[in-house]
Amino acid sequence: MKFDKWFNSQSTLLKVILLIIPFVGWVVELLVRLSVMLKTKSVLHIVVFVLFLVVGWGWILNVIDLVYLILKGHLIFAE
Repeated sequence: MKFDKWFNSQSTLLKVILLIIPFVGWVVELLVRLSVMLKTKSVLHIVVFVLFLVVGWGWILNVIDLVYLILKGHLIFAE
């Protein structure tokens, strides 16, 4: 699964648009985090994936990720 590479290769504007749309943003974040988790198999990435799976549908984590994305160009703990 290489969804994270596809997502990171998009322009910042498209990434922001994908994250702003309520349900789409949650699904995109889950796919990116699942892709990173399967690639690295790191405990940190597993914990972050489960966290976003359970409470990531709320706006708080999405807004934090959105701000971080605008500043750094990628999602938190998803490199």
